[in-house]
Amino acid sequence: MEILIKASQFILSLSLLIVLHELGHFIPAKLFKTRVEKFYLFFDYKFSLIKKKVGETVYGIGWIPLGGYVKIAGMIDESMDKEQLKQPIQPWEFRAKPAWQRLIIMLGGVFVNFVLGIFIYIMLMWAYGEQYLPNQNVKDGVWVQDSLAMNLGLQTGDKILTVDGNAIEKFSALSLEFINGEKYSIERNGEVLEKEIPTNFISQLMDRGKDAGPFLFPRYPFVIGNISEDSPNVNSELKVKDIITGVNGEPLKYYDEAETILAKYKGQNVPVTILRGNETKEINLQITNEGKIGVLFSAVSFRDLEKLGYYNLADKEYSFLAAIPAGWNKSWKTLTDYVKQLKKIFNPSTGAYKGLGGFISIGSIFPEEFSAQSFWNITAFLSIMLGFMNLLPIPALDGGHVVFTLWEMITGKKPGDKFLEYAQVTGFIILIALLLFANGNDIFRLFN
Repeated sequence: MEILIKASQFILSLSLLIVLHELGHFIPAKLFKTRVEKFYLFFDYKFSLIKKKVGETVYGIGWIPLGGYVKIAGMIDESMDKEQLKQPIQPWEFRAKPAWQRLIIMLGGVFVNFVLGIFIYIMLMWAYGEQYLPNQNVKDGVWVQDSLAMNLGLQTGDKILTVDGNAIEKFSALSLEFINGEKYSIERNGEVLEKEIPTNFISQLMDRGKDAGPFLFPRYPFVIGNISEDSPNVNSELKVKDIITGVNGEPLKYYDEAETILAKYKGQNVPVTILRGNETKEINLQITNEGKIGVLFSAVSFRDLEKLGYYNLADKEYSFLAAIPAGWNKSWKTLTDYVKQLKKIFNPSTGAYKGLGGFISIGSIFPEEFSAQSFWNITAFLSIMLGFMNLLPIPALDGGHVVFTLWEMITGKKPGDKFLEYAQVTGFIILIALLLFANGNDIFRLFN
């Protein structure tokens, strides 16, 4: 059922983005009196699932879910319709229009993607605001338990100040900042230290496996998640959800301090201070010869940590007018972060190519239970990503057509139809290769 919910959200989001992107081409084409022969969601090689002709345009849904297209008369596009180009130029054709009109038609889809992403982010800011743990409020530093964080040179208690000289506003953004960054600064025991992020950091991150979770955590209290059946304290007064705050009169604020403190009392029965709800109690617990008490730790939500007085969360609400710059800033940050990641993918030494994913990767980022906030947040991200990808100067993408049109506007020389045909085929081969590689990565990770 979870897979079905994820897949349904993915298909809905993708379909929405494709239709609106193609609408971005369709509307200016119609405004400039250019004939649009087809408007398709997904590709219709050989046959269509649904099709209906309205006026001069056939609207339909294809059976290959790799995108969509509008077939504009007199344009070399995905359809590779060469016969039409052999006929005399007609006034309603794309090739008959002035370069500036063709440029607007080609940029229409990208424009819609960017505007849609910005609009969604604005509406999300207005409807939901922002709730997050400010990095500056993690006053006692991070909890380092992952070997990847240790390899970075981090220790429990380090306060992460900047990445590439930029202060980190949200604690949840740290992982992405390290992925995109090259160096970082920390405060350790009152001293500020500068450290390098290894070039192959992304490769190390990917090698941990898809279920490894984050590599950095805030420091948590010692919350009892479970009491083992073979624990020496299974019949004690200790209960699940109790919080241990002291051992033998020695304060214990964070779980990561427990190992050192408990090791002092190996094999002893000692008084332990616990917090249960709003009540503080003292009970006796037996510590094993290995310095354990036979329990499993449980993390708690940031909201619960705030109630316990560990962290102060930011809870921002926006009026509609205030949401506009907030949504714009989030859109810009999303775009710049994506560009940084794309640059690393094309640098083999980073190993970022291992993280390139296809449909399975994209579908997996949707939650297992439908959440309107999550759905629209992911859709906004995908819209901006789709807009940028289509701007890349690769023939067969909008960006490739834009480059050829700009060349014509600057030089006054229009590329020949044969050249455009070969460029379209080359670009299509490049895209298919990238598609196969990305989805091949997904399949490899799925079975590995």
